Amino acid sequence: MLNISNTSVSDKINPEDYASFRNLGLRSYTRVTKVILIVLGLFILIMLLPWTQNVQGSGTVTTLKPEHRPQSIQSVISGRIDKWYKGEGDFVAQGDTILSIVEIQDAFFDPELIPRMKEQIKAKEGGFDANVSRVGALRDQVDALNKTRDIKMEQIKNKILQSELKVNSDSIRLKAAVAEVEVANLQLRRSENLLKEGLVSLTQLEGRRIRVQEAEARMVSAKNQLLISRNELINAEADLIATLNEFADKIAKTYSDLYSAINNKFTTTADIEQMKNQLTNYEVRRDFRYVLAPQDGYIAQALVTGVGENVKEGQPLVSIMPAHYELAVAFWVRPIDLPLIKIGYPVRFIFDGWPAFVFSGWPQTSFGTFGGRIVAIDNFADVNNKYRVLVSPDPDDQKWPVELRVGSGAKGFALLGDVSVWYEMWRQLNGFPPNFYVKSRENDANMKEQKQLVK
Repeated sequence: MLNISNTSVSDKINPEDYASFRNLGLRSYTRVTKVILIVLGLFILIMLLPWTQNVQGSGTVTTLKPEHRPQSIQSVISGRIDKWYKGEGDFVAQGDTILSIVEIQDAFFDPELIPRMKEQIKAKEGGFDANVSRVGALRDQVDALNKTRDIKMEQIKNKILQSELKVNSDSIRLKAAVAEVEVANLQLRRSENLLKEGLVSLTQLEGRRIRVQEAEARMVSAKNQLLISRNELINAEADLIATLNEFADKIAKTYSDLYSAINNKFTTTADIEQMKNQLTNYEVRRDFRYVLAPQDGYIAQALVTGVGENVKEGQPLVSIMPAHYELAVAFWVRPIDLPLIKIGYPVRFIFDGWPAFVFSGWPQTSFGTFGGRIVAIDNFADVNNKYRVLVSPDPDDQKWPVELRVGSGAKGFALLGDVSVWYEMWRQLNGFPPNFYVKSRENDANMKEQKQLVK
């Protein structure tokens, strides 16, 4: 019965005949059943509990704005390090001198380079003024030549007119001389006939012959004078053409000198502007000999060391961490999870160095996590085939630690929809992605408002 003796009586007693035995067997069976039912109930209860689906990813602490992130300061010009004014870990305000360099190019060795360039510009400007005066003098010369040509042309035209009138007059005189010769010849023939008849004397006939010769002489003189007048007219017309050509050549030459002077003026202007540009470059380059802090911050690391070391154009000299910045977290998610997250979705973070007790499916029961909101999502994957998600602190949640520094590690949980525990286990076993989380209109409005606050 109680199994305290080696002698068994179970074959002599039937337990079913006694109520006590029946009660003892029933009690053992009932206890096991209760335990099983309780465990089964707890399991079912746990399976029916809500579970917040999430997309997990690892990342690093960064800044929200690009200008707040660590940056390196490059050398704009090539040179040799001359002096350090700040060291690693020092605070620098915007515009503070970090280090200075000296020139190593022979074109900038001259310490009086800028004053000499100013003198050259002044000399060029004097040449420009001379060209301007020369242009004005040549324009006056062209005007004078034009006026002289006009006067000369008027004189020659008057001479041509006089020659034409003289030709007309000599032509009339020649016609009169020809008529006089014809009359004298006619009278001579009549006198010869009358001499034969004895009506005139020989002396009268000789007088007629003399008058004929005189008339012919006057006719020849008139012809000669007409030829002289015509020749003078031709000479006057030729003189007109020659004068036109002469003044055209002089004016063309003067215009050539004028255009040359104008070209020299424009060339001098271009040279002056180029020299001014070069002077400005020299003055700006002189300022580049001093490396200045672009913003308030701390010198993190000197990338070049010593004094006398040569540096090239664009070579990083020091790295600086801005003193004022807004923290954010950049974490990476898989392409399969990218369609499930949107701008404005909540994210919980675990930062390296801060203890945390996390239930990813029950964020409200987690300890040591910090909240954030998604503000940006990359449109392309990185070399690891993951997408970067930028998250800023949630203004309605606990503030991030003030000791948090850029570059610290972080693990993020982008919170999605709420499902049952049994569904999440079934999804994980089958390798299905989380449910696409669709927010209500009220949540969408709240999300837009939070997004504007983050911005």
